[in-house]
Amino acid sequence: DAAPAVAAPPVAETPVAKQPPPVTRLDTSGTAAWLANAVAAPAAEGRPMIAIVIDDLGIDQARTKRAIALPAPLTLAFIPYGYNLRSLTKSGRQAGHELIVHVNMEPTDRGVDPGPKALLTSLTVPEIRARMTWALDRFDGFVGINNHMGSRFTEWPDGMETVLQILRRRGLLFLDSLTSTRSVGAPLARAHGMAYAVRDVFLDHDQSAQSVRAQLKETERIARRNGHAIAIGHPHDVTVDVLRNWIPEARAAGFQLVPLTAIVRSRRGEG
Repeated sequence: DAAPAVAAPPVAETPVAKQPPPVTRLDTSGTAAWLANAVAAPAAEGRPMIAIVIDDLGIDQARTKRAIALPAPLTLAFIPYGYNLRSLTKSGRQAGHELIVHVNMEPTDRGVDPGPKALLTSLTVPEIRARMTWALDRFDGFVGINNHMGSRFTEWPDGMETVLQILRRRGLLFLDSLTSTRSVGAPLARAHGMAYAVRDVFLDHDQSAQSVRAQLKETERIARRNGHAIAIGHPHDVTVDVLRNWIPEARAAGFQLVPLTAIVRSRRGEG
């Protein structure tokens, strides 16, 4: 889970005439934000569900737009220090995708830079809260967060407790990218009764078409076994190209492509 490359200067956005769906950071009727901002998904009707999450969006503008152009619904994870986030996330919602914030957190490898305003194990609770507030204010309409890097931070109970308390108060879900098998994120979220999920497969550690296809086959296998699977990829050219071909093939093979919240709801017995 390497740090994103330094991007070229932000690219001007082309205006989009179509109005975006309404967004809700926290619904005053009592509906949690993760449900209020969820993308509607057709009934699975017994078909295995697969959620594809695309991380690291908002840095490379062209590759972000290529990911947005993929068939919906995907779950798009935008890094909070990216560029043109409000415009890009608006486009993502218009295209039918679900949104999460890809919060950068400290990795185990101290030689890897997790990026500006990352969550670090050296921070105090007020500093963690301030950085989370900054990240969650970068755009609207998202259902929750997942971790960018974070193999060290997600192992830290005190830090993750602070993060999850913030999410719980805002009615947001947590997707554990599981960059460490010792992450405490899912157990703590479960203990709080929060909406959460855990990544099953990384698609593109090996950036070859053959490997990405093999990882998608593994995703299908898990979905058949468990009824659902969550795979995380990145906006690499090869990943986007393989997904563009795989999505119609998976649907034809009887899989239901769903936003992340559809799997969370299914696991919680909420639909």
